[in-house]
Amino acid sequence: MSATAKGTQTETEYEQFTTTIDARGGFMSRRAHVLAERIEEGAAGLAKFAEGLSEKEWNTPVSATDRRTVGVIVHHVATMYPIEVDVARVVAGGKAVTDVTWQVVAQLNAKHATENAAVTKADALELLRRNSSEAAAAVRELTDEELDRAAPFSLSFGAPVTAQFVIEDHALRHSWHHLSRIRAVLGR
Repeated sequence: MSATAKGTQTETEYEQFTTTIDARGGFMSRRAHVLAERIEEGAAGLAKFAEGLSEKEWNTPVSATDRRTVGVIVHHVATMYPIEVDVARVVAGGKAVTDVTWQVVAQLNAKHATENAAVTKADALELLRRNSSEAAAAVRELTDEELDRAAPFSLSFGAPVTAQFVIEDHALRHSWHHLSRIRAVLGR
């Protein structure tokens, strides 16, 4: 396509908006698609690493202060995807998120650890695959306008952050963050 085929848009600019058609028959945001791919990549990396762990490694605490086991952490990452995406959707809708604080996060994490202390590798990995796939699908539905929308976010001390930031800092980063911590504690 020439630069004049779509008025003054270049081929690259045109492809940015028309590369993918979503399930509703509309054009998918290229940016949303890339964010979704990164979520999937992080989850796949965590799953691949976790699959190769021994039972002893699966049950190793991640640190002296965070006594959650590797298995509980993998399950935790999987469990958080729906919450993280829901928060991003709220911001994408232009609404402030005020009820998600670090204290609330700590309470959720503690409750999750207690309730899932005996989680099996198979169950955690299945949940990780399912929830990361659903999170990626939800992110793909966001428009560029929604990704750019900002609203006050309590985990960022009330700073008005974009929905894209919330996705990158939570749903996308979460698996990478915990995989790094797991690798460090296991020395791998």
